[in-house]
Amino acid sequence: MRLLYSGLILSCFLSFSACSAQQEFAEVETLNEVQAVGSPFTRELADGYRAYANYEMEKMHDHPDGLHFARKGIAAARGENVVPEPVSDWNLLPSHIEELTTARGRLITTLNFGAREIAPSTAAAAQVNYDCWIEQQEENWQANEILNCKAQFLSNIAELERMVTPPEPVDVPLPKAEPNILEPIGEEISQEMAPQHAMYLVFFDYDSAAVSDDGMGVLDAVEQELQTRSVERITITGHTDRAGPESYNDKLAVKRANAVRDMLAANGIDRSIIQTQGAGEKDLLVQTEDGIREPANRRVQITFH
Repeated sequence: MRLLYSGLILSCFLSFSACSAQQEFAEVETLNEVQAVGSPFTRELADGYRAYANYEMEKMHDHPDGLHFARKGIAAARGENVVPEPVSDWNLLPSHIEELTTARGRLITTLNFGAREIAPSTAAAAQVNYDCWIEQQEENWQANEILNCKAQFLSNIAELERMVTPPEPVDVPLPKAEPNILEPIGEEISQEMAPQHAMYLVFFDYDSAAVSDDGMGVLDAVEQELQTRSVERITITGHTDRAGPESYNDKLAVKRANAVRDMLAANGIDRSIIQTQGAGEKDLLVQTEDGIREPANRRVQITFH
């Protein structure tokens, strides 16, 4: 009886595993057979995720990640807006977090300034190669695969940045400070350097103005950069996603900017050259509907002048 009971458990377990595997392969097969619709960019993106999902399933035998990218490919094939992988979703070393955060910021910037429309094939390749890079970097054992995905992404993003010219910065009205809540905000900044040369991004958890360990790694890079160049002014702009009331997000954006300023000042950066401002939810990296939480939009941008 005991042997029969054990056999039943093993049979159920194997059946569950088989069903799970069948589901994973079924979703990849769905992506392989689906006819992509939507914009040229989403169709190219679906093709890119199709190739990568099959690669993960068949060559790497990484079924969970294969399933994940198959689902992204199916969504893209439907014409849906599929964003690059958030850095916070992956288990990465601090040095890799900093590098990939900067890379994602460059990618989001070019996508939102017209890369999807100007060069859909290159833009889709950049996103798929970025996702490939972050997935391989988390595993962190196949050096050639990591370098290949990274190199292709860097080539794609450099090409996009040559084609895409961000518009001139627009002054954003600052929220009125409330006594004992918000600190004074510096003057609006009308000119910024090119993001790929002089912009650092610090990302925040939902509804938080606390600088995380990942953010501290970015600030370390800022401090190192300041040692190599002459800077007259540092602009720190706080941003939020569209979850929560707009008036609350205006205040939260300024708190995030002030938190970054205080960290830099505590580490010896001259506070007098630092100016802070808040854009709230008015300048999104990833366009979303109201009420949507998007990690890429919860950020502070640091620029030098």
